[in-house]
Amino acid sequence: MSAVHTAAPITTGTVWDELVSELPVGVLLQDEHGAVLAANSLAGHLLGLSRAQLLRNTRPDGWQVCDDSGAPLPQGAELAAQVLRGNGRLAVPLVVLRNGIAGSRLWADFHAVSHRGRPSVLTVLQPVHTDVPHSRGLIDPLTGLPSRALLLDRLEQSLTRSRTNGSLSTFVLVDVRKLAEVNAEHGFDVGDGLLTVLAGRLRQGLRDDHTVARYGGDEFAVVAEHPCGTGEPIAARVRELTQRAVLVGKVRLHPRVRVCWATSDGSAPAHTVIGHVEKRLRTA
Repeated sequence: MSAVHTAAPITTGTVWDELVSELPVGVLLQDEHGAVLAANSLAGHLLGLSRAQLLRNTRPDGWQVCDDSGAPLPQGAELAAQVLRGNGRLAVPLVVLRNGIAGSRLWADFHAVSHRGRPSVLTVLQPVHTDVPHSRGLIDPLTGLPSRALLLDRLEQSLTRSRTNGSLSTFVLVDVRKLAEVNAEHGFDVGDGLLTVLAGRLRQGLRDDHTVARYGGDEFAVVAEHPCGTGEPIAARVRELTQRAVLVGKVRLHPRVRVCWATSDGSAPAHTVIGHVEKRLRTA
């Protein structure tokens, strides 16, 4: 009996190219310097660029990509380094701007991969047709603030800008003490009302470009970028806003809070900054 030899079909590459081109998402492959190595046409369409512009790494005048807070994204090399240096995955809501006018809204998932033995970044782009931050659990349903996951991304981006632009980033953590006692004495509706009021005060009482987030069950966090100085004035403002008396229905509460903060020039990674503040809060 003669042996039967098999080989991979010579059309494997073509089949793969056709599969990627037919995907309902945009796909980009970038090297560790942010240069685009491969892309499907949908990626260009979603970004308002041609596939040729993507592959030539050229961008027209007035074209810009920001996160959903309006902050410009880091340049390709910085963004790639952030993904490769972190936990290998980053998810960001994007807005494509042309001459300052918002165009398409996208969801970008960045993944650290290896391509021909070199570290690379695979980006998957999806158009936003619904309220993606809520549907992905990035918005706290009680307070409407960004959740811990989105906060971490905002902090990483702030630290990247500080490292690149020579600015500073401050991370503030607020612990609302004895919330469990409020819930036990007055009910969870009152406890939830207290958190909602404090969230509104922080959002309205701080600058629009500061990120206020629900960090945990009884904790809030703030990420603030500033040109110089320390985070002490920001922490003092946070303490002032959260220590005022709160009226929830007929119940008057006097919140007791602990506030700790750290300021970085971007040289420390996000988890180090957070860990430092959490340790200070525990020992306060």
